[in-house]
Amino acid sequence: MLFQRTLKSLVSTSGVGLHSGQKVTLTLRPAPENSGIVFCRTDVAGAPTVKADAFAVGDTRLCSTLEGNGAKVATVEHLMSAFAGLGIDNVFVDVSAPELPIMDGSAAPFVFLMQSAGIAEQVALKRYVRIKQSVECRDGDKWARFDPHPGFKVSYTIAYQHPVFKDARPSATVDFADNSFTREVSRARTFGFMQEVESMREQGLALGGSLDNAIVMDEYRVLNDEGLRYQDEFVRHKILDAIGDLYLLGHPLIGAFAGYKSGHALNNRLVRELVSRTAAWEYVSFERADDLPAGFAALHLQRS
Repeated sequence: MLFQRTLKSLVSTSGVGLHSGQKVTLTLRPAPENSGIVFCRTDVAGAPTVKADAFAVGDTRLCSTLEGNGAKVATVEHLMSAFAGLGIDNVFVDVSAPELPIMDGSAAPFVFLMQSAGIAEQVALKRYVRIKQSVECRDGDKWARFDPHPGFKVSYTIAYQHPVFKDARPSATVDFADNSFTREVSRARTFGFMQEVESMREQGLALGGSLDNAIVMDEYRVLNDEGLRYQDEFVRHKILDAIGDLYLLGHPLIGAFAGYKSGHALNNRLVRELVSRTAAWEYVSFERADDLPAGFAALHLQRS
């Protein structure tokens, strides 16, 4: 469990882009050690690639978009979250459109896809980013912060003025030493408000959104017939998004993340700020499970 991981075999799926509304085919292929997560736009001449990297993030309106080599790939955060949750280090991601498929609005379909392909342990040691000093970014009353922690823990607080949120938990903390990403986070869906849809579509966003791939609310209630998957599904989805944004570091984290009303833009700012503060973090690898920080060992057992 201390070595890098990829997929055992190629696997594909298709769907629609949440914001573009375009049909897209997604193919995940095994990749060699130290490749990282590399996206390839198969619909563009020359099949340009862009690596999953915090410094390749461009547009952060309602999603994280990677840009590079003349290619753009939008809405990568749910897939990146699934990679993080399963401990996948190296994969080639072929995509036939400018945006990944939204599937059901969560990371669960991507988790199922990768589990169907199988996960292969590689030869090279996995490299972690360990937080040594606290780092914080603010934007008005919003903030996001890294703190040292002997494992991986994500805390998040949302604040929406809407009747549905009066009965919903505004805060959640998931410590992955004690909780499974697959069970506790991966099924949380993205959400939105009917009154915002017209404005978003005028901006070319949410063109593929529906009750099949998002929790949708009118002025008073959730419109999805099946209701919520978790009592605190809204804030758990924000945790899911944050995990995907943080994995653009290129390595799993040993540390704690906390966010208050933060989104993709602030999450990305925090990751870039961390990288710039070389005294605040370090790369570490472990040859034996016994060498792992105490709060991190259980997380690896859950990934197997």
